[in-house]
Amino acid sequence: MKATRHDREAGALAALGIDAGGTGTRYLLLAADGEVLADGLGAPLSGTQLFDDDGRAAVNVVLGGIARALPMLPHSVVAGITGYDHALAPHLLPRLLQTFGVEAGHAKAMSDIELLCRAAFPPGDGIVLYAGTGSIAALLDAMGYLHRAGGRGTVIDDAGGGHWIAREALKRVWRAEDEEPGAWQRSPLAQALFEQLGGSDWAHTKQWVYGGPGLGPASSGISRGRLGELATVVAAVAGKDAAAMALLEQAGRELARLPGALMRRYGRHPVALAGRVFQLHPAVERGLVAALPPGTELEHADDAPHRAAARLALRLLAPGAPPSPATPAAALAGGTV
Repeated sequence: MKATRHDREAGALAALGIDAGGTGTRYLLLAADGEVLADGLGAPLSGTQLFDDDGRAAVNVVLGGIARALPMLPHSVVAGITGYDHALAPHLLPRLLQTFGVEAGHAKAMSDIELLCRAAFPPGDGIVLYAGTGSIAALLDAMGYLHRAGGRGTVIDDAGGGHWIAREALKRVWRAEDEEPGAWQRSPLAQALFEQLGGSDWAHTKQWVYGGPGLGPASSGISRGRLGELATVVAAVAGKDAAAMALLEQAGRELARLPGALMRRYGRHPVALAGRVFQLHPAVERGLVAALPPGTELEHADDAPHRAAARLALRLLAPGAPPSPATPAAALAGGTV
């Protein structure tokens, strides 16, 4: 979809923020005065899709769907995308310019974790710990370099994230079945998981986890969010299942390793928590606090990522504002994978 200027309301400025990940692509269109013009959810999108033609075509479809859903096209756009790094800019920025019809210098893309860092702290002032489908911690330093720990993807790690919680829960349930068939009938966690999967036999689990398009190990990573949704099942039964509660606390301890690693490298900093895993159950944060260095200052990131992106996009429209610079090329790419 190629935008044209007549798609915009005369005299009205608007800025678009995009937060793309494995479970969906949130977007927010703000007027210059901060009024919300559109707030919606599109299909999942990952920076890893930009590596091949089929993936790039899928990115075009997602972006085009967002453009068609907007009441007016934006004058600037900022996108935070899981799996994106600045080496992929030649594949993404032209798509943003063409799809939304914005001028050069009024489109910016970054990893999802860089977006969260810019929204949470002034550069150099704090660490963001993100736990959604995956997990990562990052520090944007005073020079604009992004330093990270984790974010290696669910195949390698992402411990403590939603995908990890779900995978660990299923692993433990099926190991118990290996040792004692029928053990699931005494486990509230197993019963809840099997209800979600549609049956208690292995065929149902295998079909749910591996049977759908892209759900196998060779997946681009988009469908990993579907498995991660089972983390909500673990949280729902934690009050009556000790194994589920212990797993959520372990997730918190795993997550603590990430900001801990950055503090060992760059010193003590406050930590902002972001991502849906911290909304699952208090046990996650309880495990996190127990494993962090004593006295670590914690806060919850208040701004939703797509709103933070829209506010950054508004800055690109400020009179006389130069184009927002990209993170230095030497910086380590953020985001999961």
